[in-house]
Amino acid sequence: MSPVSTIVNVSGMTCGHCVSAVSEELESLDGVENVDVDLNAGGISTVTVTSERELSASEVGEAVAEAGYLVVATNA
Repeated sequence: MSPVSTIVNVSGMTCGHCVSAVSEELESLDGVENVDVDLNAGGISTVTVTSERELSASEVGEAVAEAGYLVVATNA
């Protein structure tokens, strides 16, 4: 089965530490292979999660919230 990419927009990240915190939480989800963060300090950052399976919006949102940030709608 080919990897699945899940792209979410996260608000509130401002630095490398933020990226690390979010990446760490997302990488702890079952099946996640890679997390790539396009940091937009103080704005909306794009996070791409590559995983072996489809991730639900709630599990991704909870992982991001656990790191202290918020997933925002892509078309807000």
